[in-house]
Amino acid sequence: MSTENTDLTLIVGSKNYSSWSLRPYLALKAAGLPFREVLIPLRTDDTYRHIRLYSPSGTVPVLMHGDIKVWESLAICEYLAELAPEADLWPKDREARAFGRSIANEVHAGFAALRQNMPMDIASDRRHESRAHLVTDQIARISAIWNEARERFGRRGANGAGPFLLGGFSIADAMFAPIATRFRTYGVALDETSQQYCDAVFAAPGFKEWEAAALAETAVFQFDVFQKAD
Repeated sequence: MSTENTDLTLIVGSKNYSSWSLRPYLALKAAGLPFREVLIPLRTDDTYRHIRLYSPSGTVPVLMHGDIKVWESLAICEYLAELAPEADLWPKDREARAFGRSIANEVHAGFAALRQNMPMDIASDRRHESRAHLVTDQIARISAIWNEARERFGRRGANGAGPFLLGGFSIADAMFAPIATRFRTYGVALDETSQQYCDAVFAAPGFKEWEAAALAETAVFQFDVFQKAD
């Protein structure tokens, strides 16, 4: 847990499994904002009680900024974009920003079958039990998004030079990062552009920090088909 002196606190769940918590964590790291972290292990007898101390919705993540409380991953990321406009969490280019917001909202609200059949599990190799064949249409849609983003905006550096969807790291990348981990965990075969994008996510310093903490966790969750991921 960070002990930095700041009035930003991020409440997250178990790092190996909490895909929603990963997203604002990456946005905070990309923005360079110092923050404290409170980690609440998921699926314990006290999980819900501890989360309710911070979260009006009873879920993580939650960002606390002084007296301001923001919950839901995408809402937190948007708040951070307002808090640190110089971090370029969204491109200044209007077209690129509109596209980025559209795909960020699409992944936030959609792909439920993929999340249910391929829960985030950073520490595991689940290729032998992959259910990717059940969600081929959603995998294809995600690959199409990534290819379009790179072709239209990323390669020309709409958000600055970089290997991410719009060039430099943006909220869109924070929102898609858990999907990249799922594709790795379940051994999903990707086209060259999509694989290069996943590799860029995995190489990001913020992700590497999160991944190291996830690998150090000892709790193991059992997943069933169509069980909603945390």
